[in-house]
Amino acid sequence: MNIRIDIKEQSENAASAFVIGEIDAYTAPKLKEALEIFQDKSHFSLKVDLTEVGYMDSTGLGVFVGLFKNLRANESELILVGLSERLYRLFEITGLSDIIEIKNIEGEMNGNNV
Repeated sequence: MNIRIDIKEQSENAASAFVIGEIDAYTAPKLKEALEIFQDKSHFSLKVDLTEVGYMDSTGLGVFVGLFKNLRANESELILVGLSERLYRLFEITGLSDIIEIKNIEGEMNGNNV
């Protein structure tokens, strides 16, 4: 199982990460390491595109929960985009879709940023 994370910094206050592969116990630490560089930034917007993620388990959810908490503590935001129905369902059944902003590729909001 492999994962690739491509990060594009758009400005001083915004970046996008494109994740390709599977997010599980083996690959989640690599994802966490790649994204944690943004968690202490204030007034920052991090968009994570999961269009090319075919599978994610609870360790992947944990990465996003931890990242969300740290970003929110610094008045920053996490936006997830491009989730498949299967991935969105994981966020929905855990209640995370109610707190983490989730948008599909077209930009329709599925969840709320509280």
